[in-house]
Amino acid sequence: MPRRRVLQTLALAGAAAALPRGFAAGSSTRRLGVAIVGLGGYSGELLAPALQLTRHCRLAGLVTGSPHKIPDWQARYGIADANIYSYDEFHRIADDPDIDVVYIATPNHLHKPQALIAANAGKHVWCEKPMAMDAAEGEAMIRACRDNRVQLAIGYRMQHEPNTRRFMAMAQERPFGRIVQLRAEAGWLGWRQGADDAWRLDPARGGGAMYDMGVYCVNAARYSSGLEPVAVRAWDETARREIFPAVDETTRFTLEFADEIVAECVTSFGRNLNTLHIDCERGWYELSPFQAYDGNVGRASDGTRFAAQLGERPRMQAEQMDQDALAILEGRAPRVPGEEGLRDMRVVDAVFASVRNGNARVPL
Repeated sequence: MPRRRVLQTLALAGAAAALPRGFAAGSSTRRLGVAIVGLGGYSGELLAPALQLTRHCRLAGLVTGSPHKIPDWQARYGIADANIYSYDEFHRIADDPDIDVVYIATPNHLHKPQALIAANAGKHVWCEKPMAMDAAEGEAMIRACRDNRVQLAIGYRMQHEPNTRRFMAMAQERPFGRIVQLRAEAGWLGWRQGADDAWRLDPARGGGAMYDMGVYCVNAARYSSGLEPVAVRAWDETARREIFPAVDETTRFTLEFADEIVAECVTSFGRNLNTLHIDCERGWYELSPFQAYDGNVGRASDGTRFAAQLGERPRMQAEQMDQDALAILEGRAPRVPGEEGLRDMRVVDAVFASVRNGNARVPL
């Protein structure tokens, strides 16, 4: 059996059986080697520092299209030359026993091709949001990981955050009675000095507010209701067309759920937005912010307060990666598998379809 297949089998199907009887979360001495794909701001400022805090994984390699960044990364993290790859050489990672997982943190249009390379190389895949450019790409990523017997986890760090997980539980517990409506708002005020060559302004690379921040709204509406939307209406309110000639600056969309529940959502590059609010029959509760790096805080109509719990950045990213590493080591599904990202991509596809058709109602 090739070494690559041996590593796959041990890491996924055989991992749980190989653990000692009575294994408990946090007791494993094995640390998975992680290669970061893409050395942009998120990787440099959050993922790499977070990997210095993790207990179950470690920074073991780099994949980059920017060779000038390599010396600084090596100086900071001591990564061996043998574990550094260009995008053209990415496939050679199959023969690298130091790397178990690749974390894809590149622009959106690269997620699918890079996930397929990693899966075919026998490496587990952690992929930043949004999962892909559309649902069809997401399906291909899931299929490739399944066929190669590796895990696929989507980087929805919120679903590893304690207050968010409490809201997910409240969707089932209904402490204030039936949910009536939701409001999810996610955005940031960008490009105040004008346009540049940022990939978030390029539709071919997955630019625009809906891809970047809108997925937070979609995911939050789904996990805080515990339901899947049945239809969507959406419209584009771009004001600075000179900066955003081809992508959305602001998108508003309404998600319809069963039981007459509605989620009103807005995402923007023109406003700072960060609130998730749930109205119920007998009260309300909210997180504001609901997608902050330092943790989410909130309150409820009965006086309950939700205080930040994980600590300063990058503790949230460390928690996310530790939980995903444990899922591999224990041979169980991750908290946020590829199928979760795919459900959001189907909604995103419908949002874009509604915008193209003048706020038409698009069933899901």
